[in-house]
Parts: sequence; C-alpha cells; structure tokens
Amino acid sequence: MDTLHTVALGGGHGLSATLRALRLLSDHITAVVTVADDGGSSGRLREEFDILPPGDLRMALVALCEGTSASRAWREVLQHRFTSDGPLGGHALGNLLIAALWDYLGDEIAGLDMVGQLLRTGGRVLPMAAIPLVIEADVKNGDETRTVRGQVRVAEAPGELTNVHLLPPNPPIHPEVLDAIHRADLIVLGPGSWYTSVLPHLLVPQLAKAIRSSRAQRIIVMNLSQQASETANLTPADHLQVLQDHDPELQCDVVIADPLAVADPQRLVQAAERMNATVLFRQVRSAQAADIHDPLRLAGAIRDAVEGSLGDVRYQKQQ
Repeated sequence: MDTLHTVALGGGHGLSATLRALRLLSDHITAVVTVADDGGSSGRLREEFDILPPGDLRMALVALCEGTSASRAWREVLQHRFTSDGPLGGHALGNLLIAALWDYLGDEIAGLDMVGQLLRTGGRVLPMAAIPLVIEADVKNGDETRTVRGQVRVAEAPGELTNVHLLPPNPPIHPEVLDAIHRADLIVLGPGSWYTSVLPHLLVPQLAKAIRSSRAQRIIVMNLSQQASETANLTPADHLQVLQDHDPELQCDVVIADPLAVADPQRLVQAAERMNATVLFRQVRSAQAADIHDPLRLAGAIRDAVEGSLGDVRYQKQQ
C-alpha cells in the first residue's frame, strides 16, 4: 500500500494519531490542517505577526517524522517548549521556527516543506486555508443561547453547540491542497475535536466540494471518548449527524469505530448508512491509554477498510 496517495484532514492530537498510523501504510501522505487555533503559543504568534497558527501544523510534521535517530532528535527539539516568566515562556521551538521561515521565505508552503525536509517526513503538511480562520458557534445552555467566537472559547463552552461556522465563510485555499485531494486514493477525516478540528474542513466551500467530488475512498475515524465540553453529550451516532447537518451531501465509505466506545452499535450503523457508509468495528485504542489511538491497530483497521477485508464487522449495510 506504499503507493496509496492519502489525504488526512484534522488538527491537533487527533490528526497526529491518524498520521502515525498512515505512516505505516504509505509514503504518499498529505496532512491538511485546521488553521483556527487562537490559544497558547499559536494564538500569541498569530496575534503578534498576523500569521497562520503554527501549532497544529508543527504537530502534524512531527507525527510524520521519519524513524531515524537524527529525525527523532529534531522531532524532540521542535517539540521543546520554553518555560519562563518572560516573552518566550510557553512557546514551542517548532512554532518559532515555522514563524521564522514564513517571515524569511515569504511562503507558507515552502516554509512547511523546509521543516519537513529537516524531519525527513513521510509526507507533506499543508494548511486548510491560506489565511487564519475564526470559529464561531451558537451555544445553547438551558433556555439561553449565546454566540461564542474563537476556537478555545468554542471548545470550552458548556452547553449544546449549534450553527458552527467560519469567518471568513469562504477563505482562499492553496492550490496544493486541492491538488492533493484530486490525486488522493484515500481521504481520512478524524479523529479529533469534532467541532473545532474535524468539522471545519467541511465548512470551507472549496475544500468541502473537493472532498465530495474526489474519486478517493473516504474513511471517518471516530473518537474514543467524549470531550468534557465540546462533545460531552454526543453519542458516536450524533458525531456523524453533526457532519451531515453541516454538509448533507457528504458521502463516506467506511466509519472506523472502537466497539468499547460505542454503547449503541446499531444506532451508529444507521447513522453511517445515511452517509452510504459501512461501520468497521475494530479495537483501535492503545493498551496503555483508553483515550489514545494505537498507531499499529489503527493502521490495520485502515488497511482492512481500504482492502475491503471487513471480517470482524458486527453490523454491515445490506448490499
């Protein structure tokens, strides 16, 4: 499967989990990363220099890092975070390096490619949009509904999230992103923060259209647990419904879910069927941490989904 051209969509730790798994399957990987982060080191750099937030891009690059000792050393260096009460406190060195390369080269894609060369990544990392984005959502809490703006505030807001959208609503996209999706044999969406890392890819009109019209097989990887605020009351079936509500035309081929994370398997199957998808139930969680995907197990599930080897699926769509 090393010739499989793959595009992984997401951000943060969820995208990193997918990329580590795909690294075991293919040498042709493109990560398309959300660019709405406004917290921590990324938020500070974004505000100070009016640039894309670099943190999730850095994490994707690190996840694709080659396994040589030199590459692993550079990976640790880029992940190093300064600890002080001064202006460098809290910044990750990789974020500063990416920001410096963007300033020096005047080209976001070239800067990310240069970091990729340093890490000898097994793929390419691209931003979802060519400008930084803002996530906005209505949050219903009891009888009160309020509008919340900003990725951190949306992710932490208690209550039911509705009407999630991006500002600006139709941002420009680098042509490299559309080209990668056009050439893809496989597109993987998720896992990750559902409203702030996974859903945003379907809220960018050009990107959503490219995903829908792609000839690639489409796989959705479900989360292993609920998030304290963002998806506190959502079942796995509800997660799929969120995607459908925001992009009714989205179709999928396979939904990968860990059976221990699904209390009502049949309801998830029904939600997947509305997207024309089959559910592949497979243990993909780490033996060490129940809320972390194991790269080898997830790689095996993705491989089986691609090859159509669904031998341990408990429920399947009737053909």
